[in-house]
Amino acid sequence: MKKLNKQTIRKIPSYAVVSIWVLFTAVLIGWIMIASLSTTKEIFTNTLLQSGIHFNNYTKALINHNVGQYFLNSMLYTFSAGFAILFISAPCAYVLARFKFKGNKLIQNLFVGSLGIPQIMIILPLFALASRLRMTNSRSLLIILYICITVPFTVYFLLSFFSTLSTSFEEAAAIDGCSPIRTFWTIMFPLAQPGLITVGIFNFIVLWNEYFIALVFANSSEQRPLAVGLYSMVQSMRYTGDWAGMFAAVVIVFVPTFILYIFLSEKIIAGVTGGAIKG
Repeated sequence: MKKLNKQTIRKIPSYAVVSIWVLFTAVLIGWIMIASLSTTKEIFTNTLLQSGIHFNNYTKALINHNVGQYFLNSMLYTFSAGFAILFISAPCAYVLARFKFKGNKLIQNLFVGSLGIPQIMIILPLFALASRLRMTNSRSLLIILYICITVPFTVYFLLSFFSTLSTSFEEAAAIDGCSPIRTFWTIMFPLAQPGLITVGIFNFIVLWNEYFIALVFANSSEQRPLAVGLYSMVQSMRYTGDWAGMFAAVVIVFVPTFILYIFLSEKIIAGVTGGAIKG
């Protein structure tokens, strides 16, 4: 008991820091959500919700400030690129983790090395190439760029995950006559569900909040995702003054990521042992 008490006492400062951070975050998010249901006058006079709840702020944000179009664009970019990234990176990581061949380590090092290249160094060459191919202001170009830029991290993440899986599954499949391709898609890919969900969440957050690439390659308002659209909305506040609508737009940007993390974080924990037993 004394040893347990000493360990608990040592952790008190860490618990205190985490508790303060959680409390600060909860208060900040709560204030933003309340402000999104108030009027602009109430926000500046610190009398939130004095005149009641104003759900029309979300309507104004979606329609008047074009947040609805930005939201649909972000959904298209994030889900299209996200699924493509997983289906490209998973087989690549599996081959690099399971098969030994000449150049294996070199390819792995190239993926790791590409993670250290700043995006700003490749933006200008990519923009020049896209201009020559006349692909600027294209949704497909933005999706392709998201895939190419996120694949190295996803491969690196899944590479270590596939390395930890037991080889007994593949040996049993080989005895039953399964080809390596069939073994991957029917056995190893489902077993990698925890890793796929985890990296999928990371990629979703990164792509959903991505700003710099979209700012350069999505110039028209019809193609802007939420991050760029929200920034343009903030810039327009000096003329419109609709701060309540802006806070409503912030909530619209935040809620999908929050909901996705809540639901899929439970699957990560449940799938760590469930996938292997089920397989």
